[in-house]
Amino acid sequence: MSLALWKDRLDYQSLLLGSVVLITCVALALAYQLTREPIRLALEQDLLNSFSRVLPDALYDNDLLTSQAVIERDGRPLTWYQARLDGEVTAVVFPITAQGYAGNIEMLLAIEANGDIAGVRVLVHQETPGLGDKIEEARDPWITEFSGTSLSNPPSALWGVKKDGGHFDQFTGATITPRVIVREIHRSLEFFTRQQAVFLTPLAEPDLSTSSEEAQEVSDD
Repeated sequence: MSLALWKDRLDYQSLLLGSVVLITCVALALAYQLTREPIRLALEQDLLNSFSRVLPDALYDNDLLTSQAVIERDGRPLTWYQARLDGEVTAVVFPITAQGYAGNIEMLLAIEANGDIAGVRVLVHQETPGLGDKIEEARDPWITEFSGTSLSNPPSALWGVKKDGGHFDQFTGATITPRVIVREIHRSLEFFTRQQAVFLTPLAEPDLSTSSEEAQEVSDD
């Protein structure tokens, strides 16, 4: 059979297509293996940078990335991180979300063991430039005013913007954005108080013995 006739056969075309798919899959798998670790390290570094914006270094000496657990909040799993100093729990950090004027406002909140806010920062938002975007620390210090506050400071009744009779400032022309942030931070403080027994119980240290033994075996070889 001539090459031209063979190329017209259905089984040849199927074989060719299968070969292309196989090569593509192998290439994608190789690319994934090569980029997986750099991506993981970059994500971890971004998270560490975010931690440093809400939690002073003096409050912990443990690895926050390995001191994490999952708790249920509003029917969904929430990953949280525990800060410890000399083995004592000093603070917890977890993400919170408020429904803003233009979409979700993603934040990171750190609460000290005594219930005071160590820091809160906005990570992602879609609020109106020039108005709602004052929630960004780089544009306005408003978000830093929550540091040192708690459920009792100011009193619970004053956990609102001044336009609603509360303690916190709002922005000219953008009341919704600060209002929902204040509300969500207050709600998160209440959540922390309800779950203090969980948050303030020291998490088990990760078991590194297996890794150490494997590393020793490699060095002995």
